Amino acid sequence: MACPESTTGGYRHVDMDALKRQAAARALEEVRDGMKLGLGTGSTAKHFVELLGEKVRAGMKVIGVPTSEATRADAIRCGVPLTTLDEIDHLDLTIDGADEIDPALNLIKGGGGALLREKIVAAASDRMIVIADDSKWVDVLGRFPLPIEVIPFGLAATQAALARAFGEAGVSGQMVIRKGKDGHVFVTDGGHWIVDAHLGRIGDPPRLAGLLSVIPGVVEHGLFIGLGSVAVLAGAQGIRVVERR
Repeated sequence: MACPESTTGGYRHVDMDALKRQAAARALEEVRDGMKLGLGTGSTAKHFVELLGEKVRAGMKVIGVPTSEATRADAIRCGVPLTTLDEIDHLDLTIDGADEIDPALNLIKGGGGALLREKIVAAASDRMIVIADDSKWVDVLGRFPLPIEVIPFGLAATQAALARAFGEAGVSGQMVIRKGKDGHVFVTDGGHWIVDAHLGRIGDPPRLAGLLSVIPGVVEHGLFIGLGSVAVLAGAQGIRVVERR
């Protein structure tokens, strides 16, 4: 069965969508027959899954681990064979998007709410290719709110600990509990909540990542440090490939 493309409205949105698809197509060139793949979440990763489905229908043999229930549904729709990290404990390559990418290939991810599974899958992979339109490339992380996945129990205490960690890392900003489109608190695939931290600039992402990781009540955070191997960025001037220094 054909894997239908998503339809979007608005000239600018269609243009950005085309750039995302170009980045996904370039990343697909790195996929080889027999690979075990991590399948990311979000609008750019969705394009990759759709294009991968075309390759699978043409005879390519791969197997994928989805990073969200949404990606699982897309992969099934597109005919991409799936497995889990319980069945295999190692992946050759993960392809995923990002909300921000800095020159060291530190990332902010989690705008789609799948940061926990995305980080588990990326960490289990030999390589991670980050695909995005070039608006996601920034000099300093932080303009995009940093998602922090938390346990609902003891939330006020967790937020107080987050504020202290921000102070130690030299950042500050408003913390907002993420809401879904229905106005209710957004719940992740793992049953947790997300605090979006509006920090503006994160001068030392590795330091902040380390401080956040030791807070009880924090399940995971959206700083991906040392996981991205290559960024494939699509812009008006074409495709730019950046490797981690």
